[in-house]
Amino acid sequence: MIKNSLAYVVRKPLKTLILFTIILAMSTLSIVSLAIKSSTDKAKNETFKNISNSFSMEINRRTNPGTPRGAGNVKGEDLKKISETGLIDGYVKRISSVADLQGYDLVESAETAQNQNPERKKNFGRAVMVTGINDSSKENTFVSESYKLVEGEHIKDSDTNKILMHKDLAQKNGLKIGDKIKLKSNIYDADNVKQANETVEVEIKGLFDGQNAGPVTVSQELYQNNIISDIKTAANLYGNTEDTATYLDSTFYIKGDKDIDEVMKEIQKLDIDWNSYMLVKSSSNYPVLQKTISGVYGLTNKMFIATMVFSGLIIGLILLLWINARKKEIAIYLSLGKTKMEVFSQFVYELLFISIPAFIASYFVAGYISKNIGAKLLSQVTNSVSKEIARQSGGTNLASGAEADGFNRTLTSLDVEVLSKHLLYVVVIGLVILSISLILASIKTMKKSPKELLTEIK
Repeated sequence: MIKNSLAYVVRKPLKTLILFTIILAMSTLSIVSLAIKSSTDKAKNETFKNISNSFSMEINRRTNPGTPRGAGNVKGEDLKKISETGLIDGYVKRISSVADLQGYDLVESAETAQNQNPERKKNFGRAVMVTGINDSSKENTFVSESYKLVEGEHIKDSDTNKILMHKDLAQKNGLKIGDKIKLKSNIYDADNVKQANETVEVEIKGLFDGQNAGPVTVSQELYQNNIISDIKTAANLYGNTEDTATYLDSTFYIKGDKDIDEVMKEIQKLDIDWNSYMLVKSSSNYPVLQKTISGVYGLTNKMFIATMVFSGLIIGLILLLWINARKKEIAIYLSLGKTKMEVFSQFVYELLFISIPAFIASYFVAGYISKNIGAKLLSQVTNSVSKEIARQSGGTNLASGAEADGFNRTLTSLDVEVLSKHLLYVVVIGLVILSISLILASIKTMKKSPKELLTEIK
């Protein structure tokens, strides 16, 4: 029967080509769908690898307006209570400060220069935003990749009087790693409630890069005019120590064997003013990114299911027409003593001779087109999510700067790679679909006797 099957496939090139093309298209699109999903999983894991098992403590802005400037006012003693529960594997805390660059100039854009009135220039003409943190590698702006360290090392908990500076700000002022500069308390800053007038000499430990995603109105919103420092430096600028300072927020990393939801429930039992604070899973700080990832999953799932269902229906219809056209051949085989199982096995071999080359070819075709389809699909999802966010914002001007850009971050690319496991999955599922289609297409015909088959032939 194998020889007969091969002969039939060769003798009927048009029918063979049609079935081959449909199976090839089905397999290719299915492989592409799986490859895009895998690349999205990889991107998701890479993005959330440092935050998937963590939560942040932030102010509840419904009940707590924060500092005069609107920053967080989390108490250090409350952070200490949480860190000492035994449920925490480590934590980072942040202080937001404003300081003047002594003897150096800020980076300006056309928009920020236009909005610089004489009074503001006098009070904040050299003011930079300072974010103090005990581990800058886990700073939100670096985790979201708004900032990227390009030279030097990150700030560590043991560092004192160390900073990371934007490479453009360093270049403008002729500075490099190892150079020392002075930061001075800004007495016009609303959060400088003690009217501290401290001067701190700091050393540049690293340089980072990054560009604002949207327009800004004041120079302090430019990435270039933001500085990352150790905790002690940021606290000192407001006349505080690490113990007496108030914090913007804090991110806690839980132990690997703990469930994050259960840990957060336990933390909320502590003697802390939870009316002023809230706990938020760190992954929730990237809603736009999560919407994009969910959108890609949704489209690839729809593409995979639609491909399989539609292809199965088309293949089933073609096989039904194919077998109905062979009633005379089937009757002759049965009259010559062939069993119905032997006749059916010939159909199986014919389908295998067509489908196996189609499956193999689909692997290479999918590899060729997957990146292009992935890019178009991602672009479609990104545009849709961007329009939804814009519609929800009601056309209002959202906050700018690295924090806001991180909040609105989305996937920018997918590294789509077709793997052998994708082909294996599609072959298994494809063979199941082909088998079901063949059984359904032939069951009615195979139940009949040779005489019944011949009388049906017109």
